Amino acid sequence: MTTAPTSLRPSPPPAYPPAPPGPPPPPAVEARGLRKTYGDVEAVRGVDLSVRPGEIYGFLGPNGAGKSTTIGMLCTLVEPTAGTATVAGHDVVRERDATRRQIGLVFQESTLDSHLTVERNLRFHARMYGMPRSAVTPRVDHVLDLVGLAERRRSKVKELSGGMRRRVEIARGLLHAPRVLFLDEPTVGLDPQTRRHLWDCIRDLRRTEGVTVFMTTHYLDEAEVCDRIAIMDKGVVVALGTPAELKARTGADVVRFTTPDAGAAIAALRTRFGLSGRGDIGDGSVVVRVPDGAAFLPRLACGLGVPVRSMEVSRPTLDDVFLSWTDRPGGATPDEGGARTERAEWAARRRGAR
Repeated sequence: MTTAPTSLRPSPPPAYPPAPPGPPPPPAVEARGLRKTYGDVEAVRGVDLSVRPGEIYGFLGPNGAGKSTTIGMLCTLVEPTAGTATVAGHDVVRERDATRRQIGLVFQESTLDSHLTVERNLRFHARMYGMPRSAVTPRVDHVLDLVGLAERRRSKVKELSGGMRRRVEIARGLLHAPRVLFLDEPTVGLDPQTRRHLWDCIRDLRRTEGVTVFMTTHYLDEAEVCDRIAIMDKGVVVALGTPAELKARTGADVVRFTTPDAGAAIAALRTRFGLSGRGDIGDGSVVVRVPDGAAFLPRLACGLGVPVRSMEVSRPTLDDVFLSWTDRPGGATPDEGGARTERAEWAARRRGAR
């Protein structure tokens, strides 16, 4: 798992706009009991999710969790073994062509033709999607303006930097005006400055195009831009909520301190406070998790009985959240709070449709 320095994290997203009065709009993406098996291997074991229109929805999980298979089913590239899914109101199995017209997809690996110019890549995509000829030029101009590449339209893709190529792929994904944009590891391999610029671009696209963004990333600092995050492990969704909700649900503050004798300090934490700490004998650092770190620091300083050189307390990060839900012996336990919320929203929509 890779993270970026704190100072390079994207600025936090604006508050998610309140829903207009009246019945809630249908979800942009919805899955119920979605499963996929390959022989004896059950890659996806019953995924339920609901993505609101205009939302930036993060889909996180360790390698092998089933994320790519789930996205493949939502994008009509993989046929589900069981369950149902709709994207932009279209069933991904029974209405594949209609679904594909409503989605844009940016793969982790580049699929641009590097020997063609930026504009020719886009025009080829427009032809593949059957866009009316009269609409192509204005739309190409528009999406290149959106991603800030209007002046490079005649450059060959192979002449562009990695970040520019990513922006071309996003422009291509938006060319046919999809309602949902799927981004699979959109910033992998990019430097921190380019990553930040790309996320600024994605937020602008959500605001100007009204597009729903469904994204995966292993850079957990980037997931802070999401309105909500679903964490997947071993084929199921195990946690769901806003970044703030997930961090609050993790519960414990992290207290770090240094001492001349880490071994003695860990033993003292256990005997005097009933806490389990982790330490590094080499540099004398010790880490312990407590519900209220600020209140615990004075107790630690007075009652540890071992000299302490320095102390600090920090709130849980998304890295802590991710590890707490995916680094569990014997598998993860589904997030009942998030699952109940999803089921309640789904049931309310069903009642309103009757």
